[in-house]
Amino acid sequence: MSDKPDNKAYWKTNIRIVTICLIIWAIVSFGFGILLRPMLAGISVGGTDLGFWFAQQGSILVFLALIFFYAWRMNKLDAEHGVDEQ
Repeated sequence: MSDKPDNKAYWKTNIRIVTICLIIWAIVSFGFGILLRPMLAGISVGGTDLGFWFAQQGSILVFLALIFFYAWRMNKLDAEHGVDEQ
C-alpha cells in the first residue's frame, strides 16, 4: 500500500475504531468485573450482583456486541474509501 493521504485516513480511522473498542472492552471486563465489583455488589441482576454478572456474562456479551459493531463500521468505512467487497 502506498502512503497516499486517502490510505492514511483509512488506517487512522481503522486504528481509532479498534482502540475505542478495546478501551470499552477493558472497562467492561476489567473495570466492571474486577475493579468496580464492590461498588456494583448492591445492584441485583438475575439473582446475583452486577459485578459478578459483568465478570461472567456481561463482558462476553459486550465483546460480541463490539464484534458486530466493528464489522458494521468497517464495512461502512470500506465503502467510504472504495475498498469494499462489492
